Amino acid sequence: MAQESPKNSAAEIPVTSNGEVDDSHEHGFNRDLKRSLPAGLGLSETQITSHGFDGTKEGVTEAGAFQGGQRTQTKSGPVILADEIKNPAMEKLELVRKWSLNTYKCTRQIISEKLGRGSRTVDLELEAQIDILRDNKKKYENILRLAQTLSTQLFQMVHTQRQLGDAFADLSLKSLELHEEFGYNADTQKLLAKNGETLLGAINFFIASVNTLVNKTIEDTLMTVKQYESARIEYDAYRTDLEELNLGPRDANTLPKIEQSQHLFQAHKEKYDKMRNDVSIKLKFLEENKVKVLHNQLVLFHNAIAAYFAGNQKQLEQTLKQFHIKLKTPGVDAPSWLEEQ
Repeated sequence: MAQESPKNSAAEIPVTSNGEVDDSHEHGFNRDLKRSLPAGLGLSETQITSHGFDGTKEGVTEAGAFQGGQRTQTKSGPVILADEIKNPAMEKLELVRKWSLNTYKCTRQIISEKLGRGSRTVDLELEAQIDILRDNKKKYENILRLAQTLSTQLFQMVHTQRQLGDAFADLSLKSLELHEEFGYNADTQKLLAKNGETLLGAINFFIASVNTLVNKTIEDTLMTVKQYESARIEYDAYRTDLEELNLGPRDANTLPKIEQSQHLFQAHKEKYDKMRNDVSIKLKFLEENKVKVLHNQLVLFHNAIAAYFAGNQKQLEQTLKQFHIKLKTPGVDAPSWLEEQ
């Protein structure tokens, strides 16, 4: 005989006569819960809401924190970043995009100029000065190479004369019958070696000064010229873009592009004008400095060479004192006149 299973009160769901769920037990539960809560805490602070099993929402429990007897609700939502906070990756990507676009425009401008299809901005006076500067730099470099060759050969000759003087001096001590002859030659070679060292100091000073002028001062000006030429290419590239847009139709789609192109063109025009002004100023100061430096160095070179081959030792030494040249030990270069200034 089957026994009837005991009923669990928690599993019982009361139903009214029309088939709806009877929620009188829920109201009774809330009432008992309200009585059992301590003073100051009511159902307005803690609310338990339940819905039928056929509802689309699940049970929700809401609870608030107490601050001075009142509840403070914390609202949550999507976090909105400020406009100032930018993604570094996006910034780098934007920089790469701008660089690629600028490189494309400049490359197209260079190719069109070489093919004879594009126009270029030319400052005839400034371009002529730049061409003269580059030609002079090549000539000064040639003088510098020849002076270095002369210095090397003179050093070898002075070294040989010194050794020859020592050999004559040794023979003058060992050959009594030729003592005076060997002695004269020994003194002559030693004097030539001494004068050669003095001339070598003057030539090395000349080389150092010309080297500073060519490889530092002129090279610095040519670097500015390269920047000027790059600015000129960018200016012509954006000028060509603006001209092409102005020749096209003007509508709602093209007007923003024309305005943006006009803004970029103006920015590169200002950069081009600034670089052109910088090149003009540097060329002016370079010319003044070049004349001053080369004048002193050419006078030094001439006087030293003339005194050496004339055998005028006093004049040779006076030339070095005039230009404040101090002879250094072998292997140590004399300071440049420009560096001393």
